[in-house]
Amino acid sequence: MASAMDTPVQYLKGVGPRRAELYHKLGIDTVRQLLWHFPRSYVNFGDCAEIASTEGDQFCSIRAAVVRKSGEQRIRKGLSIFKVLVADDTGELTLIFYNTKYTAEALSIGEEYYFYGRIGGSGLRREMNTPQVFTLAEAERGALSPVYPLTAGLTSRIVAANIAQALELTAGELTDFLPGEIRLEYQLCELEFALCQIHRPKDAASAEIAKRRLIFDEFLILALALSSIRGKRSVEAGYRMEGTDFSPFFDSLPFTPTGAQRRAIGQSCQDMRRDAPMNRLVQGDVGSGKTLVAAACCWYVWKNGFQSAMMAPTEILAMQHLDTLQKLLSPFGMRVEVLTASLPAAAKRKVRERLASGEIDLLVGTHAILSNGVEFRNLALVVTDEQHRFGVAQRVSLAQKGNQPHVLVMSATPIPRTLALMVYGDLDLSVIDELPPGRQPVLTYRVGSDKRERAYAFVRKHLDMGLQGYVVCPLIEQGEVDMGLKPAAQYAEELAAGPFSGYRVGLLHGRMKQAEKDRIMAEFKEGTLQLLVSTTVIEVGVDVPNAVIMMIENAERFGMSQLHQLRGRVGRGTQQSYCILLSDAKNPEARQRLGMMCKTGNGFEIAEFDLKLRGPGDFLGYRQHGLPQLAIADMAKDVGLLESAQRAAREILERQPDMSGYPLLREQVQRIVKNVGEQIN
Repeated sequence: MASAMDTPVQYLKGVGPRRAELYHKLGIDTVRQLLWHFPRSYVNFGDCAEIASTEGDQFCSIRAAVVRKSGEQRIRKGLSIFKVLVADDTGELTLIFYNTKYTAEALSIGEEYYFYGRIGGSGLRREMNTPQVFTLAEAERGALSPVYPLTAGLTSRIVAANIAQALELTAGELTDFLPGEIRLEYQLCELEFALCQIHRPKDAASAEIAKRRLIFDEFLILALALSSIRGKRSVEAGYRMEGTDFSPFFDSLPFTPTGAQRRAIGQSCQDMRRDAPMNRLVQGDVGSGKTLVAAACCWYVWKNGFQSAMMAPTEILAMQHLDTLQKLLSPFGMRVEVLTASLPAAAKRKVRERLASGEIDLLVGTHAILSNGVEFRNLALVVTDEQHRFGVAQRVSLAQKGNQPHVLVMSATPIPRTLALMVYGDLDLSVIDELPPGRQPVLTYRVGSDKRERAYAFVRKHLDMGLQGYVVCPLIEQGEVDMGLKPAAQYAEELAAGPFSGYRVGLLHGRMKQAEKDRIMAEFKEGTLQLLVSTTVIEVGVDVPNAVIMMIENAERFGMSQLHQLRGRVGRGTQQSYCILLSDAKNPEARQRLGMMCKTGNGFEIAEFDLKLRGPGDFLGYRQHGLPQLAIADMAKDVGLLESAQRAAREILERQPDMSGYPLLREQVQRIVKNVGEQIN
């Protein structure tokens, strides 16, 4: 008999095929997935803010009366907005609804409602975009109302109603997969209580009890899955390397490697001398010299008579790596070649032939390396650059090109060690925490928009010296144009026609095709373009030593880790470089974050600060393909539960390494393990 948990959401009352498609966009296809779609927060009707006390970027609920409604305003084809003015005793607030005429029309002038959303605007012109609306009668039914992650066409009210039905449908069938002794030891509630109270809490205390149990579950299952992957890997045969003298390699370098680089090389080579394949993450700040570590490892593998492969996320980065690696390795007689999608068919065929015959020692490329027909003679080392662009699944695909080759992963995203061990739990960790000597720190300043013209003049001064610069804009979502934010394309046009008229201005954004992005970046690297206006697509980009200045618009809208990555695009040469953070943020936390960016250029200090201040959103924003996103757990705020769950995972595996005595828990773990192409034995 089929389980109610596996029932497609389409068959819930009021869902149907069309709404099921909307749920699919959220990764929800079954009743089980719907029940594990947790609220991101709650509207607390007993704790409303007064309009005058609200601040920008703050999520809050207010109780206010409708004063005035404007008619439909058409912004462009397919986008209409409706504005509603509401007020309480302290001030006024403009509500903005996008393409939701029925919501605006349902509001009656003179009536009071509860509104929940994020405050925008500034000063006396406060705004709230697409708020959730509750009548006073709805608010009286319970102190807390769940707010769910949504997609256009779904509301929290709809999701809550569908989940209420799902809870009724599965009542009595929610078998708890957590062993009773673990529940008792860590004082956790039962699963059915947790699911009921997370979605329909009786009060704040019940919601917290439920949340604690569900957070523990996420950490425990992830820890067990990662242990399973590591355990399977540790018994597989790899290519065992013999020791070699590194003096010729180090003596050939035009600079002295840092102690951190030597340490990472040593750890990697020690791994490759073992029976099990290496799986190591080399994490280093922007410009710390991770490529040298990769080059040394490829040289070591070549000395042992085997091939290596290095995969980069874009063609232009692959070509940059090719140039660097050929300079470092070709003098030894190593044959370094490249394979990308844009190579002519005949050239691709020749590369594949030479690769299969062993005439290529190191192949550099993009995801084209993963394509069918690319065969290595004896691939013993796989290097992936910028781990978060590939994820576990693609890493596994590349590893399958050889007979369990060693894997070296490089990442410039600074992550505190405790967090890295969980996020990259299937990898061993090397940290490069020194910058090469002679590298000047990027001087960083925060300025308000009242100093914009002075900032433009400062950028022009550097362009006039024959140097280059970047202007970075945040990604703009639907409706945000009305808040005074401009899409990159529009902003680039205005800059080229105004303050940078007469300069060669280029544009780069995520909606461009990869070939177009690569062309623009190549023109910038060659100096054809002087100023590049871009969204965050340049966050991990090509090395342009001549680019010495960056201006970041609305800097408060970026995470600290992201700002640090962006800033790393300048300061690559010998010239003093600058980063200007343009922001009018009044929010104390935003000002604190930007202040820290001006104070230090150390990515690890910034990461630790950000983790304490805001949690790991920036770090976990990069989806680890094959591993689940954390739906409710927060690795910074829930560090106590993280440690408890890891301890519980160790206890379970010590008692029963194969988890055969915990079949329901094993089933949960196996779902994750299967996603990365592995099976528990």
